[in-house]
Amino acid sequence: MAWNIGANDVANSMSTAVGTKAITLRQALIIAATLNIVGAVFVGSHVAETLRKGIVNPQPIASYKIMYGALSSLLAAGIWITFATWRGLPVSTTHSIVGALTGFGLVAGGTSVINWGKLGQVVLSWIISPLFAGLLAFCVFQLIRFTILNKTDPIRYAQIAAPFITGITFFIFTLSIFWKTPLGTRIGNASLAFTIAFTVAVIAAVGGYLVMHRIACRQHDVEEFFRRLQILTSCYVAFSHGANDVANAISPFATVVTIAKTGAIGVETHVPSYFLAIGGIGIAIGIITWGWRVIQTVAFKITRLTNSRAFCIDFSAASAVLLASKLGMPVSTTHAAVGAVIGIGLARGIEAIDLRVIRDIVVSWGITLPVSAGLSAIFFKLFVH
Repeated sequence: MAWNIGANDVANSMSTAVGTKAITLRQALIIAATLNIVGAVFVGSHVAETLRKGIVNPQPIASYKIMYGALSSLLAAGIWITFATWRGLPVSTTHSIVGALTGFGLVAGGTSVINWGKLGQVVLSWIISPLFAGLLAFCVFQLIRFTILNKTDPIRYAQIAAPFITGITFFIFTLSIFWKTPLGTRIGNASLAFTIAFTVAVIAAVGGYLVMHRIACRQHDVEEFFRRLQILTSCYVAFSHGANDVANAISPFATVVTIAKTGAIGVETHVPSYFLAIGGIGIAIGIITWGWRVIQTVAFKITRLTNSRAFCIDFSAASAVLLASKLGMPVSTTHAAVGAVIGIGLARGIEAIDLRVIRDIVVSWGITLPVSAGLSAIFFKLFVH
């Protein structure tokens, strides 16, 4: 499962950088693999929900059935994501494990053990995530195009805007690390998180001014500024991904180990550091061995990207996920990233995007939940009987 998460979800962080040739594919895979391991081990949660996202109530279900259910869910989600990655389709690994848990829960405990409200939020996020991220990317790019790119002297206007763009970007991303990853629960102080984010933003704003000043002195194209900023945003997304999505593989695993050791099941279970390391290494191997497949789809097949457009995609996807997380909505980073790419394409006109690729991606999103649920139910039946 961790291998699949790496293979499919690396596109969330690195596809835009590869698509604009800000970095090579090999560099993207190495950077993403390294930062995912670091994020998983050092920022990943040591407390995992027993059954991911609270979709299934474990109390009415026998402990041994929950062990089989966790195994069935990992197998089902893993098989579906393998197929999607083979086809080059970016799907949500979080929604895959949620669907798989739902399938096992229905067979093991019936409809009463399923948290239908939570499941409804997941389905709703299929619509909200890409729409909001796409709209935000469209607006941000239009703003950059109006204030910088369309000017007769874009370098001069970029010099003025660079500190603000860099500062806001780093503020959002630093805050995301505290609000979107388990690190926030360890700090437990919103004002401290804001203070750190603001401090980082000020330092970044100064750095943005200096970088843009050097670019202006050398008479580079204004896209060079966005290229450098885009590499940093891609690194942020990779780090955040390791911190968050390692739980999709490790939570069911930790559940099995806890029951095997204690014979009991609780709402939460402790995750040893070496579990997180196993998950992080699995994600890294997935990135290096098969990550290029989905990267190619998002980077090259939906619409043509420039550095400024790619920056808008990363910024908008991260902002959409951050806002949704604070509202308690289980949105998908994959859906947000793809929605942002589509939004950027639409800024150039409907003819600028490949509608056939979009159709295939949307269909894969729609069948993620039922397919992973069905596979999980079949595996559970085979194991138990």
